[in-house]
Amino acid sequence: MNLVIQQENLKHALVHVSRAVPGKAVIPVLSNVLLTTDQGRLRLSATDLNLAITVWVGAQITQDGSVLLPAGLFADLVAGLPNDAVTLAVNPDHHLVTVTAGRFSTELNGIAAEEFPTVPVTPPDGAPQVTFTAATLKAAIHQVACAAATTDTRPVLAGVAVRLQDAVATLTAADGIRLAVKQIALPEPVATPQEVIIPAPALRELGGLLSDTTAPVSMSLVPPATGSSAATQAIFTTDHFTLTTRLIDGQFPDVARILPKGCTTRAILEVRELNRAVKLAALIARVSQNVVKLSVSVDAATHAGTVMLSANAAGIGANTGAVEGQVTGEGGQIALNVTYLGDALAVIGTPQVAFEMVTAQAPGVLRPVGQNGYVHLIMPMALR
Repeated sequence: MNLVIQQENLKHALVHVSRAVPGKAVIPVLSNVLLTTDQGRLRLSATDLNLAITVWVGAQITQDGSVLLPAGLFADLVAGLPNDAVTLAVNPDHHLVTVTAGRFSTELNGIAAEEFPTVPVTPPDGAPQVTFTAATLKAAIHQVACAAATTDTRPVLAGVAVRLQDAVATLTAADGIRLAVKQIALPEPVATPQEVIIPAPALRELGGLLSDTTAPVSMSLVPPATGSSAATQAIFTTDHFTLTTRLIDGQFPDVARILPKGCTTRAILEVRELNRAVKLAALIARVSQNVVKLSVSVDAATHAGTVMLSANAAGIGANTGAVEGQVTGEGGQIALNVTYLGDALAVIGTPQVAFEMVTAQAPGVLRPVGQNGYVHLIMPMALR
């Protein structure tokens, strides 16, 4: 294999594929990245057997071939090279790779590509597919994946449920304390309704890849080669990358019964001002079980109202902050986890947010003003 590629492009591709390299590889070969020439482009692949990422990069190829290189070492080497053309020359007999850029030359001992596991680069024929725009899918992942559990105590909660029905895709994540639901309109109805659970970390990696493309993204659900027809893998593909992830086996909780059917108090607030109040309250709340109390008051005649945030910590101090907005309803008080409230505001995606509540014992609900299809719910804490 012999080729010339721009250092910046190669470095960028290595950053993405390295996310699929396991930190401590039980199988040593998985600590490598696979380089393969593919129809005039360089293809880079890595996998930990649960997640696989493949990225294609433009290159001037004079001889086709493939080789495995240590992922961490190769990525660090390329990152340290000058922003110039990089030449990769592989001795096919000994898998010795010479990396040259400007006045620098390095030799790396590679491994035969045949020792690497097969990494899917295209979905199998006949696999059900659905197409998203890159921006829409990236935004949905950003808004939903933050609510997934970060531990595997209940594996299904460490994933994002994706339900495809008619011309709507619904993404749902919950960790037992918070819940996020996002609906996406599809360009055309799906032939068969399906529901799968995708690991949240895999979707976060997908979101990072989507930052570099505006091309449509196809999602294919792949069943095992034999036996059950239930999907075991999801493959996301564009012209420039493929991400394959194993699905989580199990039944996602029925969250429809948790979502409030209405509210008795609704406040329209500026996200920037509410976020400022939340951050200041968090300085005190984080040393006192993360509790922040929201007290909503309203002038029935003008609908002008105030949301007062307060946090107290024995031996530390107290904080209060007021956010003005348009309020309808009865008003009231509720205590929420200040970290989760801040996380929700970080992904709301609009200048204004609607905060809804019923009682101190019912969940607090946030919805972006002017954007339909998204709801973020936080279970209440005990008022003190």
